[in-house]
Amino acid sequence: MTTPDSGSPQRCADVALVGAPNVGKSSLLNAIIGEHLALVSSKAQATRMPVVGVRTEGLVQLVFHDTPGLLDPGYLLQKRMRSAALAELRRADIIVHLHPLAEAPAPPLASLVPEIALPAVPLLVAYTKSDLVPPAGHRDSPPQSFAISATTGTGLPALLAELARLAPVRPFEVDPDELGTQPMRFFVVEFLREAAFEQLADEVPYSFTAEVEEYREQADPVYIRAVLYVERESQKGILIGQGGRTLKAIGSHARARIEALLGSRVYLDCWVKVQPKWRRDPVMLTRWGFPAAADESAQPSRAGSARRRQESP
Repeated sequence: MTTPDSGSPQRCADVALVGAPNVGKSSLLNAIIGEHLALVSSKAQATRMPVVGVRTEGLVQLVFHDTPGLLDPGYLLQKRMRSAALAELRRADIIVHLHPLAEAPAPPLASLVPEIALPAVPLLVAYTKSDLVPPAGHRDSPPQSFAISATTGTGLPALLAELARLAPVRPFEVDPDELGTQPMRFFVVEFLREAAFEQLADEVPYSFTAEVEEYREQADPVYIRAVLYVERESQKGILIGQGGRTLKAIGSHARARIEALLGSRVYLDCWVKVQPKWRRDPVMLTRWGFPAAADESAQPSRAGSARRRQESP
């Protein structure tokens, strides 16, 4: 990333990564930050909450906000996901609209968010997954856009240089040594969800979420107790798997991600619980960090049943 001269003041920008589901926003965030912060899945609609990653180089700090895909919501969780994405759009200093190069040209961003007026900030178009398009197809990418690949790194230096140039003059908002701003509990849930998308098929990953009930950072290994939720009893059996094998695989995947991020050994203690229709339950969604819309009325939630499984370090 090109930075201003040493005599220049600090520059800092909140950069919103936006677009339709499954266009590569999370993969781009991870490639830019150089750390696996955002969950990545080949399945669409994996990102539910904005994930924040920070890149500080010289006198420029770019705070990236990986947003949920802009889709037409079918139920309350998706409505709140879209609301979270729109909130990041409204507060951004720079917007990067992502779209696969193979499907160029991208539609106007305004057509994806007709309910709001786009802020008067720089808007860049980045065409993702360029490594999947033959070189001849790169010539067809529209002017004043960036053809990039999170896999190979192609185009990222040019995109970062432009973002640095556009960043407003203001002090850093995050400690330069930090790569993210969210607590470790947030990433525990994200890594468990990533594992669920990898291990489970059909609708089960979309009915899955997790909650950290206990986190003992001073223990060795670090002790984390998490409850894994699904919506139906039949899904609980699928999540646990024969002899607990699926649950163990999910725990192992998540534990490896957590240990890599923490740099410490981790003991991940997982329980499985049923929370019926939680994706449509405003009480549960608010509890799990999805802010309520002003016109929503809370409905009572029901207690689930629990079954414990441990996954040793």
